[in-house]
Amino acid sequence: MKIFIEEQKFTQSWLYIVIAITFIMVTIPIVKDWEAISQGSFLEILSNTGGVFILIFIFVLFNFFKLKTRIDEKGVYYQYLPFHFSYRFLPWDSISKCYVRNYNAIFEYGGWGLKFSFRKSKGKSFTVKGAIGLQLELLNGKKILIGTQKKEEIQRTLETYRDKNEMINSQKK
Repeated sequence: MKIFIEEQKFTQSWLYIVIAITFIMVTIPIVKDWEAISQGSFLEILSNTGGVFILIFIFVLFNFFKLKTRIDEKGVYYQYLPFHFSYRFLPWDSISKCYVRNYNAIFEYGGWGLKFSFRKSKGKSFTVKGAIGLQLELLNGKKILIGTQKKEEIQRTLETYRDKNEMINSQKK
């Protein structure tokens, strides 16, 4: 029995550099005017420092995002934290097509993350980074793209279960 497991997080350095530069740009005016800001009421202080708290929240949120994928003899499991508290499960008998493909996150889905395509034919995507994903076409017509950084390993796992999936789908016809 072959099992594919992958866990991905947002680890792109450019993302954290953008957050850091923005944090510095927001913090410098607060530090310069802190004497005047600190003399105001609590609501005035909060409104002047709110941008810092929002950026800290965004930083913490990006550290919490995680895409987990598991493929085994029963089907495909995926979880996108913090949006899914448990794995979503797609049994092999609910999948009509399953293959690895290249995708363009910006043009097809508007970026990485949990996305819904502007074009209904693309479906949902659960991605963190990169341009390679597991495309699932379900029997009910829905499409799901799950990003991966392990192209060869996921392809080998799919080949292991391809015969089983084809046998299940041919029995339904």
